[in-house]
Amino acid sequence: RYYPNHSLASKVLGFTGADNQGIIGLEVEYENILSGESGKILTTTDARGIELDGIGESRAEPKAGNNLRISLDISIQEYVQQAAKKVMQEKEADRVSILLMNPQNGEIYACVNVPEFDLNQPFQLNEEMDTSGMSSEKKQELLNQMWRNPCLNDTYEPGSTFKIITMAAGLEEGVVSLEDRFYCPGYKLVDDRRIHCANRRGHGPQNFVQGAQNSCNPVIIEVGLRLGVENYYHYFKEIGLLMKTCVDLPGEAGSIMHKMENMGNVELATVAFGQSFQITPIQLATTVSSLINGGRRITPHFGISVESADGTKVRTLEYPVETGIVSKETSRTVRTILETVVSEGSGKNAGIEGFSIGGKTATSQTLPRGSGRYISSFLGFAPAEDPKALALCIIHNP
Repeated sequence: RYYPNHSLASKVLGFTGADNQGIIGLEVEYENILSGESGKILTTTDARGIELDGIGESRAEPKAGNNLRISLDISIQEYVQQAAKKVMQEKEADRVSILLMNPQNGEIYACVNVPEFDLNQPFQLNEEMDTSGMSSEKKQELLNQMWRNPCLNDTYEPGSTFKIITMAAGLEEGVVSLEDRFYCPGYKLVDDRRIHCANRRGHGPQNFVQGAQNSCNPVIIEVGLRLGVENYYHYFKEIGLLMKTCVDLPGEAGSIMHKMENMGNVELATVAFGQSFQITPIQLATTVSSLINGGRRITPHFGISVESADGTKVRTLEYPVETGIVSKETSRTVRTILETVVSEGSGKNAGIEGFSIGGKTATSQTLPRGSGRYISSFLGFAPAEDPKALALCIIHNP
């Protein structure tokens, strides 16, 4: 194949090998749809294998493969990829991943993982990399790393964007209300552990909504503790965080979570504000979608329909939807709170005049702790009252 857009959506589209078989990405996932059938020329021979004159030959004509129509929007993908490259250049980040999807039906409009690579030269490593004397095994390891799609192949600690899940669980279970009062001295004692807030001086007295606006760890920890280990773990499982999203790309990673029997109050407290466990970006985006769309867990996907070579629709691709993740009332409340996070709280930088936007910021440490390396991220959606687009941006080591 020739890929006219070179590096655009390279880790999503994937590429084919010398035998035209897909190697990564959609090329692999939809191989049976995209690949056609080779033609054949059949001749008649005698027992010695010599072609018989006058018998002639018969032909089996090749059959073209089908086309796959996908949800990626080329304009959005180009814009987002340019924005990610700009962050890499200006912030000197190690990597930037951005997902943009429809939270109502799971269609993915953009999936960017910078640095991308040229699909027409997929076996060429970074020009700055010295490959002389490199073993074939080492080179293949580096290629595999270059081809990875971190949005679904890699896990990370989400940090405060995960507070959305704790907030929703607390509201759904009735252990917290919007006007509940809290006090933040800059930390919270859990058993024998002092767990700090990002604001070491403390936020002082605040209600639940203000705690969300301030991204206050002690408030979210208290909600988690009110839920309790067994109840929180049950909710973690019920909303789908312990299973894969089944996005239509190969190699999706699963969540890395404490076993329930190994969770104490300290582990519960850290999980509540998004640390000490790992999930994939696609998992976070999918789960939050279910919390803001009225309680439906959708399946994130790229494939929309299958068309024949002449453009005739062969079939529309359909994906599972699970209802009842949270009540519509809880979903509406979560949207309202997250809109105030952007309009009044820590997410003000995401505000755009004339638009109602909900969202949540996050900063999480990478392992080992104290290394001075962080992951900054933002999850946002619009319009806040009826979300049509959800975006997750993750910047590694800005």
